[in-house]
Amino acid sequence: MAAPTLHENPSASVIRSLLQHTHELSIYSHAMPYALKAEVIELNLGNGRMVLEVEYAGSDIERYLTSDGLSFDLEALKGPHAVERETYSLSNVAVKLLKADSTLYRLECQLPESVFVHENRGAVRIPFILGMHARVNIEVYLHELNVPGRLRNLSIGGCMVDIDLADSIAIGVGQAIPGITLSFPNGENFFTEGNIRHIRPFGHHGYAAVGIQFTNISTTKSEALFHYVNESEREAAYRTGTNDKMMYHSPLFIPSTKEKSIQHREAQESEKRSHQSPMERGVMDVSHQLQIGLMYMKTRQFFPAELFYDCVDTLRYLVEQDRKTFLFALALLRDEPDWVRHVVQVTGQLIDMLVARDPHSPGVRGAALGALLHTMGKPLLISEQLPSLKVNMTPAQKDILSGHVHQLLDKLHELNWTPSPICRDVIENANERLDGSGYPAGKRGEQLSETVRLVSVIKAINKLLHARNGVPPRAPIDAYRKVHEAGAAYDKTVLVEYIQIYGLYPIGSLAKFSGGFLAWVMDINGKGMPSQVHVVKNLRFPDTNISSVITQGDLSQIGKLEGIVNPADYGVKVLKH
Repeated sequence: MAAPTLHENPSASVIRSLLQHTHELSIYSHAMPYALKAEVIELNLGNGRMVLEVEYAGSDIERYLTSDGLSFDLEALKGPHAVERETYSLSNVAVKLLKADSTLYRLECQLPESVFVHENRGAVRIPFILGMHARVNIEVYLHELNVPGRLRNLSIGGCMVDIDLADSIAIGVGQAIPGITLSFPNGENFFTEGNIRHIRPFGHHGYAAVGIQFTNISTTKSEALFHYVNESEREAAYRTGTNDKMMYHSPLFIPSTKEKSIQHREAQESEKRSHQSPMERGVMDVSHQLQIGLMYMKTRQFFPAELFYDCVDTLRYLVEQDRKTFLFALALLRDEPDWVRHVVQVTGQLIDMLVARDPHSPGVRGAALGALLHTMGKPLLISEQLPSLKVNMTPAQKDILSGHVHQLLDKLHELNWTPSPICRDVIENANERLDGSGYPAGKRGEQLSETVRLVSVIKAINKLLHARNGVPPRAPIDAYRKVHEAGAAYDKTVLVEYIQIYGLYPIGSLAKFSGGFLAWVMDINGKGMPSQVHVVKNLRFPDTNISSVITQGDLSQIGKLEGIVNPADYGVKVLKH
């Protein structure tokens, strides 16, 4: 019988606790555009030795290992529905690289003896681990834009916060921020000004890590900050068992009644989002990758062509794998930022229509990449004058936004990336109209390619089907009528083709039936009528949500189809299932 381990390496103990759940370990380097996924194949709790295995086909894996060592994020999904996210990040870990096969590498790591990291300035950085948490509010632009997040580590010099990837578009390295508020579970708050030191993707579930340096710290604030850092250190020591004298939680981390209520509400929301199909996860992953690509363009001055092409290839693979399930998953992007939702849905439908026309066409990939990139100039324009793409915009802000095509082309030139002719055609001309009423160049008729004519119809319909600038969404038939009535702006034959493919009751729209039922359309038959629906509400019992999939033979049970309705009018949210 093996002798018990008398001493456990604290870092190894934290890692072991996370490895017991669904997890992913990502190796990252600021010198490399992508994180590498790695597997833990050996973990010695006694001496802190950890061995990772990595598949990598490139010839420059050494670039992931800096002179200071290896950096990685470990992300675990805990709880009964695997939605409670916990992380642990380590940097500058001593490592030895061994090549096991042509593309397989072993990384032998020596984990640090303490979970507390001593920084260059002599400060100690406290990781928020094993369930420790505090909320963060970053005021990006004074009185204009606030971004929520979670505290991941803390020192007297600054902190690392993890935020939604969607919120990262407004944040840049070197940016001064007018305020950052740390809110601890017991209700205590700490506020100061700050400066963004770094930003990078964090894990694989749609988050970014933001490093913030505290600035303009008064003596009073400095004393308060010392208190919060000391209490955080005490809590981490208690949770890891590294100090036998720590017998109780720090008062700072005992949740107040208000915090418990917030946690309960968040748990319910997370549970609703936990039942994603593989197709939904695939589409969601593309939306995350798109935002990561934007982050690289903004903060690293690097154009990640491989990443964007991978998005296009993934969308095509999903279309060809199961077209109707893919179209339904596209519609479930309603909770993503509008620019991301619009880009992914338009690109997905463009691939769908181009493949239907000619599955062997060599231009599909380039056209789809153009559609994917076309709108990216908009988030690149985020500034104090245009703090968000979510708000109802003023005329001046709309004017700024109309320059998004030039903004993107200038950025691509700056990053030394040249799009293919078909890709550039879509980027430049997707907003042009046959009658010259489009922008930025007011091109007309024969100046616009067949591909651009198709993209412009898909884009126009997608915009009309979703709320924009306070204007409610239109039903599909009304959207089609609006495009048809736009005179000579759009190609009528393309509009007819679109209607024939997607019908008056498109997959992913919310249908109302005479029995008082609301249901998402999951499939349509050859006549364009719903043949499978996901019933989510009975309006006779408006406070109760239901979930039942019904196929064509049983549709009569919920009454006659009355039409397509706006989910917001009935308080219906997309439930990931």
